[in-house]
Amino acid sequence: MDERRGVLAGAIAYMTWGLFPLFFHQLHGTGAVEILGHRIVWSFLTVSIVLVWKRRAGGIATLRADRRRALRIALAAVLLATNWLVYVAAVNAGHVVDAALGYFVTPLVSVGIGVLVLKERLRPAQRAAVLLGAAAVVVLTIGYGRVPWIALALAATFGTYGYLKKTIVLDDPFASMAAESAVLLPLTLIGFVGAVAFGGGIAFGAHGPANTLLLVATGPVTAVPLVLFGIAARRIPLTWIGLLQYFTPVGQFLCGVLVFHEDVPPARLVGFGLVWLALVVLTMDAVRQYRAVVRSSPAPEPAAVG
Repeated sequence: MDERRGVLAGAIAYMTWGLFPLFFHQLHGTGAVEILGHRIVWSFLTVSIVLVWKRRAGGIATLRADRRRALRIALAAVLLATNWLVYVAAVNAGHVVDAALGYFVTPLVSVGIGVLVLKERLRPAQRAAVLLGAAAVVVLTIGYGRVPWIALALAATFGTYGYLKKTIVLDDPFASMAAESAVLLPLTLIGFVGAVAFGGGIAFGAHGPANTLLLVATGPVTAVPLVLFGIAARRIPLTWIGLLQYFTPVGQFLCGVLVFHEDVPPARLVGFGLVWLALVVLTMDAVRQYRAVVRSSPAPEPAAVG
């Protein structure tokens, strides 16, 4: 039952992220920096209300008491904010397919972090997947006539964010997200005040009630899938997480092509094909490795009777 809930939570989280272009495209009249600020402010308020309601507000103070953990949380918050900013700017500029590519490449970045940071040794299948991913970047660079910076920036920031989250042992996903939002909140408020004081202005409240409600909704829209992801990560194996995560880039790719009618020239299709092939190789290797671990684990002893 616990594993089933974890799979359901993870599936909902990744499918929600896959549909994000439909939501953020509605805010194309608002600048990416302001949207980022609203995501931070309203996410913080959303999770803070939940923490107070569940009487877990003390969890944030516990996180702050550990300096090393607090530093990692601060770095994770900066990486997440950078990822959000690049993503929203890409969607508003009509680069949804490029954003989807970034999340397809993220698992390969995770493998690279394992090699470079954790000094892990690659299995042959992992090595082949990384080479295919590198070939995809080369093909896309030639096809675009430039390096696919949007995809690489999204993959690098979210892949590193995922690594940091795994090194921070946290039991409460709400406290974790509240702490990350709290790190960014002062800079966000200073930015809002500065925009008003220096005449730049902000879009909040200036473009009708629908735009205002959508900006407020960035809080729960941001917070809910992140919390669901935290629930899934604690309840199901990483192999399942690896399989579920493909819901996000597939959904975003379909939004870009079918809804926003973005152009997908042959070179881009070839590049995507190489990335998809790399992910198939990586996934099959992960499943095979997981089954091998399960088979080698000792069977549980039967319970005593009487």
